Amino acid sequence: MEFDYEIDPHAIERNSFAMIRELADLSAFDAGQAQVAMRVIHSAGDPALAAQLRFSACACDAGRRALAAQAPILCDVEMLKQGLTKRMLARPAQCFLNADGVSAIAQARGETRSMAALEFWRPHLAGSVVIIGNAPTALFRLLEMLAGDPSLGRPALVIGIPVGFVGAAESKQALWDCHQTLGLECITLLGRQGGSAIAASVCNALLRCNRGELY
Repeated sequence: MEFDYEIDPHAIERNSFAMIRELADLSAFDAGQAQVAMRVIHSAGDPALAAQLRFSACACDAGRRALAAQAPILCDVEMLKQGLTKRMLARPAQCFLNADGVSAIAQARGETRSMAALEFWRPHLAGSVVIIGNAPTALFRLLEMLAGDPSLGRPALVIGIPVGFVGAAESKQALWDCHQTLGLECITLLGRQGGSAIAASVCNALLRCNRGELY
């Protein structure tokens, strides 16, 4: 059994992004935002997602600067952490979901482990790149923490793209609605769609921009 298909990885990627530029409406984005949008579309296979993307005023620039400065990268789940392009990372991303004590905190409070894990984020938040791709409760808790403690260090960028039917759309809308009040730069994808692969693709796009790998 034989099939006729492309096997050159560079050709696959080049042709994919050429098709995305043809199929997606990127007219609302500047050059940097367009690179992120194309990576998001590529990760999901859906050109329509461009219409749901939202960027705060300086999100891409802030994220690129933080990544270039080797800022902490904080992830809500291990799957997202594994989706980041390792060869481009100056330091490993961090995920505290399985840290000692997280389950106990979650059980005592009657909340998700994703929420409890954010207690371990506190010393790393200032200037960090936060990526939430799975748990709406983690995004809600982050917003609550930042709103409740003005002295808590602000991330350089919040990539908030959790997925699901309970709280996902609402948490992302909350991020978008209050990012200016909280002094945050953010990138989000409104609606139910999202997930670890899409959230990781945003960070990977910024890393590639820093290396001049553009399409």
